[in-house]
Parts: sequence; structure tokens; C-alpha cells
Amino acid sequence: MSSSVRETAPLGFPWVTVDPFLFCVHHDDAYPAGNDRLGPAVSLEGRNLGMDFTVKDGFRMYHGEVVPGFPQHPHRGFETVTIVRRGYIDHSDSLGATARFGHGDVQWRTAGAGINHAEMFPLVSETAPNPVELFQIWLNLPRADKMTKPHFSMLWAKDIPRRVFEDEKGRKAIVDIYAGILGENRPPSPPPRSWASRPDSDLAIMSMRLAPGAAFDVPAAAGPDTVRTLYFFHGPKLRVDDHTQSSHAALVVDPSRNLHLAAGDGEVEILMLQGRPIGEPVVQQGPFVMNTRAEIEQTMADYRRTRFGGWPWSSDDPVHPREAGRFAKHADGKVEKIEG
Repeated sequence: MSSSVRETAPLGFPWVTVDPFLFCVHHDDAYPAGNDRLGPAVSLEGRNLGMDFTVKDGFRMYHGEVVPGFPQHPHRGFETVTIVRRGYIDHSDSLGATARFGHGDVQWRTAGAGINHAEMFPLVSETAPNPVELFQIWLNLPRADKMTKPHFSMLWAKDIPRRVFEDEKGRKAIVDIYAGILGENRPPSPPPRSWASRPDSDLAIMSMRLAPGAAFDVPAAAGPDTVRTLYFFHGPKLRVDDHTQSSHAALVVDPSRNLHLAAGDGEVEILMLQGRPIGEPVVQQGPFVMNTRAEIEQTMADYRRTRFGGWPWSSDDPVHPREAGRFAKHADGKVEKIEG
């Protein structure tokens, strides 16, 4: 019998992805205590501020100059799924929506016809480190939905299903389900025009943490055309059926098989992305993803003319007060507040 692992690729920055996914990056930064502006309470001398992607003293500022993160920038033609494992993100956008989320929360945003938004990483603790760890995943939209109305959904940590599997020795495998179905567990619905909302997309996004020596069986995907990729990003060794992986890598696996995953002598963490490919041409220029070059040129002209609704905030990198807590204010005025 052939191996369940069809191909492997080393993990870079960002990670290699396969249709319908466009991009996946793992941000993991050890930020220090915050100052009164919610930025790092240390010297930023020697950094290429505005374009700081080099890890220095354990962290990066990215495009931020005071607070780390990504000041206002546009998107069109795809979706972003942002899974925050540690720390916080302050979101603001051209629709007037804003939020602070983190500690297991997920924001799922359909850029559609176009949106400006900012994603800043506020360092809310003045007396302790402020680690920030997140995945950002770009999910393509099919031609029929590329110009849909922008939309964002909050999937709060309390609503995201978590399955815990335990063997006879008490070794645990913990699975968080952000999209897709595992057994009878189904997370909150993605945005209505997402590729993930189509019943035949077979789309799933899950993270898996295996204790040393623990094992977990992943059921086969629903369709033969599905592409399933395992991103092994933490731990010394992972076994996938008869394949042993001793370096961190993306593993494209056979979707038609049940997979037996097993950790070696250290804890293992995996992100799984799967879905049926959209199968349409992809033309990308920076934050714009369309089907043709002409559509990209039209997008750039539209952005120059409309700024995708403008920018209703007083700065390009807005953050909320230190004590704001987790909340979301949607474009329609609806407000959600989360304890903790």
C-alpha cells in the first residue's frame, strides 16, 4: 500500500498552501510589557519600523511603528480567517466595525468587493510579557462571490467546539474545530458567501495538540477531490500512519484514508487545512486576488477612486483602551461583549 503522505514541504514564512487556500502564516512573538501607548516598553532602535519582519529580541513590529501589527490596508476577492491563540488583536475597518479579540477567538472576514482594515496587536499588560500567537489564513472566493458585500463574523472561543480524546494511559489529543465537522461537533457558521458555506466544499480548519505518546485518528474527508494538508509546526516527531516526520513541515495527505496520527516523546501540534479546490484561475497582486489581470487593474482603479469606503478612524493604526476587554461592534451597530 502506498503512503498516506503524498508530499512534504518545509515550513517557511508564510506556509505553502493549496487551493482553495491562498496563504497561511503563523505569527508567534514574545512581546515584552506594554507602555502607555500599548506598544513595547523597550527601545525600538535598530528596527526597520514600518517593515519590521526580522525577529529581534523575540518579536517583530511588522508594519506597526508604535503598536505592532498591520495598520490600515485593503483587500478584495478573498477571505481572512484569523485564529488568535494568545494575546489580542484590535480590529477596525472601513465599514465602521471594530473589535478586540483573542485567547482562542477567531475572526472570519469576507473582503468580497473590497474593505480597508487594520489589525493591531495591543500590549495590554504593563507589568508582564504580552505574547501574541495567531494563525492568519487566506481562503479564496470563487468568481461568483468575489464581489460580494464585505462581512465579518466573530467565532468566540466559548463557542468553538473542542474534542478531547484520551487513551488508556491518560494521554490526550485535543482538537479545536474552527470549520468543518468532527463527529457531531460543528462550529458556528462561516460568513454566508464563504466557500466554506457551500455544502460540497468539504472545508475544514482544525488545530490538534497531542501529548507525548498520544495518538488520534482523523476520519477520511467527504470527497475524493478534497485536498488535505497537515502543518506540523511544534514538537520533535510526528507519525502519520507509516510515515515518520522529524522536521516541521507541511504534509499533503491522502484525503480518502482515515489517518492515524501519533506523537513521539514530545508534545506535537498540528494545523489541518482541507477543502475541495475552487479550480479557477488565480491572479494576485498584494492584497487583491481576482481571476484575471484585467480584474486586478480594475480593482486598483476602484481602490484609488473609492478607498473601499474610506477610513472612519482618527489614525491608521487604532487601538482600544487598555481596559476595553473582548468585544465586537459590527457595521450594523450590533455589539457583543465577552467576559474574560
